[in-house]
Amino acid sequence: MSRCPEPAPVRVQGPSGPTLIFTADPAAVRKALAELLAAPPVRALSPDDLGTVELVLAEVLNNVAEHAYAGGSGPVEVDLRATPAGLACCVADIGLGMPDGKLPAGQLPDIRPDALDDLPEGGFGWHLIRSLTADLTYARSAGQNRLSFVIPLTGKD
Repeated sequence: MSRCPEPAPVRVQGPSGPTLIFTADPAAVRKALAELLAAPPVRALSPDDLGTVELVLAEVLNNVAEHAYAGGSGPVEVDLRATPAGLACCVADIGLGMPDGKLPAGQLPDIRPDALDDLPEGGFGWHLIRSLTADLTYARSAGQNRLSFVIPLTGKD
């Protein structure tokens, strides 16, 4: 990682948006998400776009905490910047890599119409991430995971 994380989120304001560094555990993820949503350029988004950004970032950051750090904790760095294509995001961590070095396919779990009262606990996250982002890429190098994507913005309320 390019910076050492501290126990609480640390915000570094870059020229085009914030970089937030924090420890990936469930409480820190919630706090970091609130900080990211309150910082420029995110705080100026329409309510619809803000909801999309919150959903995508929550899914990605919770995946880092739950899977990359396997329920433990470790440093995460999130960079956000406004671009003509939308909100560009890069999430870096030094946890476990993706299985087979590839992003999950994002297939929805098989749901029987007669079993709607018994929906699976998980299996929707990568489908949501893939559906709500563009230019989604993953790379692992020198023990670091880097997930990059753009969240297209509509500007609609």
